[in-house]
Amino acid sequence: MSRICLWNEMMKMTVAIKFQRDICLSNWKTTEKPQSEEKDDHIKNSFYEELEHTFDQFPRYHMKILLGDFNAKVGREDIFRPTIGKESLHAISSDNGVRLVNFATSKNLIVKSTTFPHKDIHKYTWTSPDGLTHNQIDHILIDKRRHTSIVDIRTFRGADCNSDHYLVIGELRERLSVAKRVEQQVNITKFNILKLKDEEAKQNYQVEISNRFATLESSDEVEKELDVNSVWENIRDSIKIAAEQSIGYYETKKKKPWFDEDCCMVVERRNRQN
Repeated sequence: MSRICLWNEMMKMTVAIKFQRDICLSNWKTTEKPQSEEKDDHIKNSFYEELEHTFDQFPRYHMKILLGDFNAKVGREDIFRPTIGKESLHAISSDNGVRLVNFATSKNLIVKSTTFPHKDIHKYTWTSPDGLTHNQIDHILIDKRRHTSIVDIRTFRGADCNSDHYLVIGELRERLSVAKRVEQQVNITKFNILKLKDEEAKQNYQVEISNRFATLESSDEVEKELDVNSVWENIRDSIKIAAEQSIGYYETKKKKPWFDEDCCMVVERRNRQN
C-alpha cells in the first residue's frame, strides 16, 4: 500500500473521529518509514510535504491532534521553545527531530509529549533489539491554543502491542460548554423606502418634508437661542414625521405558528381515544 492510499484512509478516519468539540485525530505511520534517519533528504522532504498537504485540508476551527512514529528524537534546546518542553528524554535533537519541530512551528503546534515530567522508563517509546538503546521517537502534537486539553502523556511498557514500540497514552480533558442563546423580540420599525420608487409617493414625501422644514425655519426665527442638540432633534423629528405620513412603515409579516388549530384538534382526538 502506498503512502497516499494510506493517508486517504486516515482522512476518512479523521472525519469519523469527531466529537461535539470537533477534534481531528490522525495517526501518521507509513509502511516504508520515509522519515527514517538513514533516508536521504529528498525522501524526508517528500514525506513532510505530503504531511503538510494533508494537514492543511483540516478545518481551522477543529482541534487537531497529530500522533505517531516520527522516528524523531526531540531535544531540550532553548531555541525551540515554546514548541517543545523541558522534559524530553534526549538533550539534543536529531535531524528528524529538527524537521518535526520546524513543521510544528509552521503549523502552530506543540510537541506535547516533551512537556510532562516522568521517569525515563516512562518516556522512551522504542528499545533496540539488544536492549541497550532507548529512544523517544513517538510523539503527540496538538494545537497551541488548545494544548492545555492534554493533561498527561506517558509510556506503558507492559502492554502487549506486538511491536518494538511501547504503548503511548495521552490523557485528554476537553471542556465542553453549551452557548445559551437568549432570544429577545425587538420591534424594529422601518420606513417603507420602496414607495419612493413611485413618482406620486416621491412627490408627496418631497412636499411633506419641504413643509416641515419651512415650519421649522419659522420656529427657529422665533426661538433663536436654541442649542445645537435642540436644532438636531427638531430636524430629526421633522424627517421622521414627514416619512411616516407620506410613505409609512413596512408591514411585518406574522409567521404562522407550526402548531396550529389543526394540530390541536389531532391531539385532542388522540387523547379522547386513549
